[in-house]
Amino acid sequence: MTAKLFATEGAYVYITGRRQERLDEALKEIGRGAVGVQGDGSNSADLDRLYEHIRRDHGKVDVVFANAGISESAPLGGIEESHFDRVFNTNVKGMVFTVQKALPLMKAGGTVILTGSWVGQQKASQFVDL
Repeated sequence: MTAKLFATEGAYVYITGRRQERLDEALKEIGRGAVGVQGDGSNSADLDRLYEHIRRDHGKVDVVFANAGISESAPLGGIEESHFDRVFNTNVKGMVFTVQKALPLMKAGGTVILTGSWVGQQKASQFVDL
């Protein structure tokens, strides 16, 4: 877990997640120096609350490690707007605004690391109604 490595190296680590139970488990695993802020990375207000917490505690961000990704397969003819919104809100919108909202707290030389999910190759017939 990357957050654990950062904490082991002495960094203050802030993590966020939608489910408090999972967030608490992650904090336990990371250990010293970790703070959890419950929220949804695709929700602007939740990101504002996260960065306000960081600003109050430390005033700056040195590294943003944005890690998000969900995969929900559906045949092309069966994709609904709610499915599209859920996937893109997490995989794209969440990443963009996580970084954008961190920028005012970052100094020259700061680092942004983006990671996401990867979906293995699947037969085209799984995605397209043939």
